[in-house]
Amino acid sequence: MRKKFKRQEHATYKKLGQKWRKPKGKTSKMRRYEKGKPAMPSIGYGTPKEERGLHPSGYQDVLVSNLKELEDLNPEYQAGRISSTVGGRKKELMLQKAKELGIKIFNK
Repeated sequence: MRKKFKRQEHATYKKLGQKWRKPKGKTSKMRRYEKGKPAMPSIGYGTPKEERGLHPSGYQDVLVSNLKELEDLNPEYQAGRISSTVGGRKKELMLQKAKELGIKIFNK
């Protein structure tokens, strides 16, 4: 499970949101890693090996450009992303085939 890092003063100002932004202020306590302040992302917080390189949905993202490549996917842990060079007619055929095989497609 990845650690969620929160933006400096996210609790004080709702408009800031919780999306991470690096603190850059000269006197920022968080930037200086003072005790009692939220942690900042660093190399030690790497993604677990099992999750590395996966799509947020948990599937392995595979670029597919024809029907043969689509049929070679394993629907248990792989999902397809149809290449942008594929035309509309072929893309429709690929989407139908993916539905038959139970393969998830990211860019319908």
